[in-house]
Amino acid sequence: MEGHRPRLALLALTQLIVALDYNIVYVALPGIGSALGFGPSSVQWVVSAYSVGLGGLLLFGGRAVDRLGARRMFMTGLALYGAASLAGGLASGAGTLVAARAVQGAGGALLTPATLALIYRGFAEGPARNKALGAWGMAGSAGLAAGSLLGGVLTHYLGWEWVFFVNVPLALGCALAAPRLLPADPARAPGSFDVPGAVLATAGSALLVFGLASGPDAGWASPRGAGSLAAGAVLFAVLLAVEARTRDPLIPLRLARGRGLATTMVVIAVFQGTLGGGYYILTSYLQPVLGYSSLEAGLTFLPLTLVCMLAALKATPVLLGRWGIRTTLAVSTIGTGAGIAAMVAGTTAGGGFWTLLPGSVVWGLFGGVAFVTLFASAGAGVPPEQQGVASGLASSAKEIGGALGLAAFVAIANGPGDLLHGLHAAGWAAAAATVAGGLIAFVLEPARPEVRDGESTSLEGALR
Repeated sequence: MEGHRPRLALLALTQLIVALDYNIVYVALPGIGSALGFGPSSVQWVVSAYSVGLGGLLLFGGRAVDRLGARRMFMTGLALYGAASLAGGLASGAGTLVAARAVQGAGGALLTPATLALIYRGFAEGPARNKALGAWGMAGSAGLAAGSLLGGVLTHYLGWEWVFFVNVPLALGCALAAPRLLPADPARAPGSFDVPGAVLATAGSALLVFGLASGPDAGWASPRGAGSLAAGAVLFAVLLAVEARTRDPLIPLRLARGRGLATTMVVIAVFQGTLGGGYYILTSYLQPVLGYSSLEAGLTFLPLTLVCMLAALKATPVLLGRWGIRTTLAVSTIGTGAGIAAMVAGTTAGGGFWTLLPGSVVWGLFGGVAFVTLFASAGAGVPPEQQGVASGLASSAKEIGGALGLAAFVAIANGPGDLLHGLHAAGWAAAAATVAGGLIAFVLEPARPEVRDGESTSLEGALR
């Protein structure tokens, strides 16, 4: 572990950048909407456009990592991410910003599976990988914490543009460090690249996410809403038929059908959907309902993400070693639902930071453990040459679930009645869905004894 610290630090910093951008945008949404002419429902496209680009290309990105090399895709993703962040900060209209966010998502679709594959391949399954994933998850939580606070500070003092500009030097620095710290890519794996599968997966994923994001704005029965969802579903059906007959498929169906990865994909979709919905609910409560400034809203997010950061780094490796993946994931996901429920109970008309604090602490504690455990589960028992596509599948489920959750909770929150009533309805629904996701985690294989560092193990025996 000692010799891998500089490499892990780079991978963790990259995760911090991605998480920073995810959370920093939420606090800036009211300012972006006012400056660029977004409507109350259409402003979600600042978030959703990123999800369309990311979710649409993750399966392609995962396979590209396996075929073309993790380091190469890592650097390419950083370049796209940084360039799109610069374009977003310079945007003078809503369309330009939405397009920049989509390109930023495309960069993330290469960066995310590359980062995870480098962790999966660089650290043996078991305690070493759990510690590495804990550090990676801690960095993501730190990014969320920094995003909450930094988004408020930058928007308040410099303007919303700086929530994008801040990514540029970070992405550039990581790209320059990558050739020195990351191992060279091995010789390209033999076999052809599944072009038909890549086209179908990209188009199908993008249409599904686009349809989910369009529903609250254009209407669920509209061509943009229902039409995109139907077209995406048809393309995925065609994709399954094509992949079953392809010699070297983009998505190895045996891998996707495995109980461990398939269950993980369901749970991560639920978890990310309620995470995005929870952040939307909290932001809408703090700013439109209570009238908090962007800085005050950012400070209110801070306890949640600081606790999440500590839980990811300190608690997760210990719990995984003691309970295994199944129990840790189920308990932490159910606990996350309890935390969301406690937070919703604190969103009263006369509430604020102190009424939200108990729920924030519980949500952060269990959510930090659950997030890391989900990705430990996604990589468990997967051969090294398929780690890229496994992380791509898990991350695709994460993005599609996030888009579905955000669309659903925006629709509930903006339904008939006053805003606070709608936020409560959306919050209770998010809490219930998260608990259901924790119950689904019990479908995973039960825990087996964990092998300690320095002992031999097998991939088959390590799945917990």
